Amino acid sequence: MSHRSPDRAGVLCAGSVMVDVSKVIDSYPARDHVARIESVSISSGGPGLNLAVDLRRLGAEFPVALAGVIGDDEHGDLVVEECRRLGIDVARLTRVPGGRTAFTDVMVEKIGGRRTFFHHAGVNDAMDLSTLDLSATTERIFHVGAPGLHETMDAPLPDGGNRWARLLDAARSAGLQTNLELVSLQADRLREVALSCLPRLDSIVINEVEAAAMTGAEIPAGDDVDWPAMEDLARKLLALGVRRVAVIHFPAGGVAVTADGRSWRHGSVRLAPEQVVSTLGAGDAFASGVILGLHEGWPMERVLRLAVSAAAACVQSLGTSDGIRSAETCLAAAEAAGFRPVP
Repeated sequence: MSHRSPDRAGVLCAGSVMVDVSKVIDSYPARDHVARIESVSISSGGPGLNLAVDLRRLGAEFPVALAGVIGDDEHGDLVVEECRRLGIDVARLTRVPGGRTAFTDVMVEKIGGRRTFFHHAGVNDAMDLSTLDLSATTERIFHVGAPGLHETMDAPLPDGGNRWARLLDAARSAGLQTNLELVSLQADRLREVALSCLPRLDSIVINEVEAAAMTGAEIPAGDDVDWPAMEDLARKLLALGVRRVAVIHFPAGGVAVTADGRSWRHGSVRLAPEQVVSTLGAGDAFASGVILGLHEGWPMERVLRLAVSAAAACVQSLGTSDGIRSAETCLAAAEAAGFRPVP
């Protein structure tokens, strides 16, 4: 399917901008006990910034820009330097004098790569992107991530919705196609901050836990994936207002369903457990493959194949985006490893 607008090109990413401090631990300790930190990695992070970085790492040739806030501290310097190195436009990235850039301490278990997050919102709590002037934008896609981490943006407005919904309205009025990514919060909280956004979206890319939370559905228990149930989650997101396509990712792969009723499935890349260093950023990597493919008007099968390939590349390194290479390299590595079967 094609989302191309011939008079526009590029992706503007907005929302969460932070730094991830990843620490690999031997195991997660009980309270009052000790875990050994085996390695430390500092990288740019946040669902707004990660998508911009991942698009560039995949080799996106179209313009990529970032809107958000950072402090004037060392973490803010890291964000600016990373964007400069990758050619990400930061004209709409605001530095707050005396402010602290948001950061997350990520504890990554050595075996299996499971993560626990300790987040400090910093200047993100006061961020108000609803005042962002989008009237002169030339980008094609407006990506937002992620409601639930920003006090001012998340707060309900008297006329309904919140500033995320207001921002998405402004983006659509400016001619941008809108996409949303979420973080895995408690179900009630996720619906509270994001449900009003769905009718303002052209597309959504989230995981199965977030999709179940948004739709009030239950994920079938067990190790075997219920693929029709995953597609049904995507259909429920469309019924809640998403206009064009809902994409859901999970460890075994991903599904996509479009408003005209078509659906696609794709298995994830076969990786041995010891190849998984950290799952931090895997959802953002998957989303970057989807957004790159939608921007370029690729067939959905190819979109999902790049998405699972980018996610597989991501989990094989500790940093949020360090493992991602060009789209061609990610796809070649995934083809060599093989994909999990899809019924």
